[in-house]
Amino acid sequence: MSVTVEERKAANKALIDEVLKAYPEKMAKRRAKHLGTFEDGKPDCGVKSNIKSLPGVMTIRGCAYAGSKGVVWGPIKDMIHISHGPVGCGQYSWAARRNYYIGTTGIDTFVTMQFTSDFQEKDIVFGGDKKLDKLIDEIQELFPLNKGLSIQSECPIGLIGDDIEAVSKKKSAQYEGHTIVPVRCEGFRGVSQSLGHHLANDAIRDWIFDKADPDKRPEFVSTPYDVAIIGDYNIGGDAWSSRILLEEIGLRVIAQWSGDGSIAELENTPKAKLNLLHCYRSMNYISRHMEEKYCIPWVEYNFFGPSMIEKSLREIASHFDDTIKANAERVIARYRPLVDAVNAKFRARLQDKTVMLFVGGLRPRHVIGAYQDLGMNVVGTGYEFGHNDDYQRTTHYVKDGTLIYDDVTGYEFERFVEQARPDLVGSGIKEKYVFQKMGVPFRQMHSWDYSGPYHGYDGFAIFARDMDMAISSPVWGLAKAPWKKKT
Repeated sequence: MSVTVEERKAANKALIDEVLKAYPEKMAKRRAKHLGTFEDGKPDCGVKSNIKSLPGVMTIRGCAYAGSKGVVWGPIKDMIHISHGPVGCGQYSWAARRNYYIGTTGIDTFVTMQFTSDFQEKDIVFGGDKKLDKLIDEIQELFPLNKGLSIQSECPIGLIGDDIEAVSKKKSAQYEGHTIVPVRCEGFRGVSQSLGHHLANDAIRDWIFDKADPDKRPEFVSTPYDVAIIGDYNIGGDAWSSRILLEEIGLRVIAQWSGDGSIAELENTPKAKLNLLHCYRSMNYISRHMEEKYCIPWVEYNFFGPSMIEKSLREIASHFDDTIKANAERVIARYRPLVDAVNAKFRARLQDKTVMLFVGGLRPRHVIGAYQDLGMNVVGTGYEFGHNDDYQRTTHYVKDGTLIYDDVTGYEFERFVEQARPDLVGSGIKEKYVFQKMGVPFRQMHSWDYSGPYHGYDGFAIFARDMDMAISSPVWGLAKAPWKKKT
């Protein structure tokens, strides 16, 4: 039986009211501002965002250090990224995301390696500047082919006042031509990892741009078709599948930020003719800076699912000449048989299946089009660390009556799924096993559940296969939640 939009809105309101009853009055009043239902015609999704999580609830957010080291800086492959502080933070972030890269680990690429100053109690008392100084010397001796270092500060560094800027300047002078970047991304700063993105962008602006000695770098030869991919972390090869399409329409990708990226690419980015922004939340800051300082326009694009790919290719091509525009149309036409084959294989099984999302970055809105291309309906979505402009952008993707939840707590999300009973949940690793034990098909949408890529036309075929594999698996007919079993 089909449900009208008004009935869906009423059901969502009743569900939110029921969930809020479990909280103390003050907490319920605060959380109510983060939960709602999207209404067509409104400028945003009607929820508050980018506010500190409440103590005592299970939030799925990360910290500023995670946003800087784990997202922006970590995937830059030919630099060594030092986790300055106790070993735990660096160990947690070690190879946590599947940022694919080309190179030889330990020789000219270091993404999956962990470097830490391993703070002990005496370092907290007496400071860690000298230890950091010595650590950089050891790194230079052991890994002489690295192209630069970043110092990712953990919480104690901001509390005890280590002068990582002074150490960076000293060691940069000692190792002439070697870029060493201090990043003030202490975990306690800001509301979530979102501030870490901003701080990382600012560090690139202040310590990378316009700092390289042109006599010690290969000469850069510009072309009219130079573009930079901004905010693609090459999860499972996403940046490569995106790059294929851009090069097929005649553009030259001079930089990838930051999956499979290099420090030379960061330095060359201000020479691009257009910046292509995929993850708005993590990289809009540096894109706006380059627009203001270097007059480089930027455009937000979406390569999830054929509908958004076609729209994005045409938007990107509109910034160039007729040759690129014609190439875009040819590329779109060339891949239509692949799209038709994917739909013929999977759409019948996925038609009208419902999905609930809760992810970070761009995914709560960008992947909606890919689900819709398969005939699926997203009935609920929300951001871990979104801002109001994220929810404004989400209005272009969600349907009237969609349940919206910002920084949803573990309790809220479980109750929403239990009542809405979606056919699929797409969220993070922390939620995966909770919902699988509830008997709900699940896909890990932060790093594609060990699959991918999901970007581009080839990625859409993998995406469709993975969603069908999750929903159509016979295991769900055999599994039963432990609390539902008869004793």
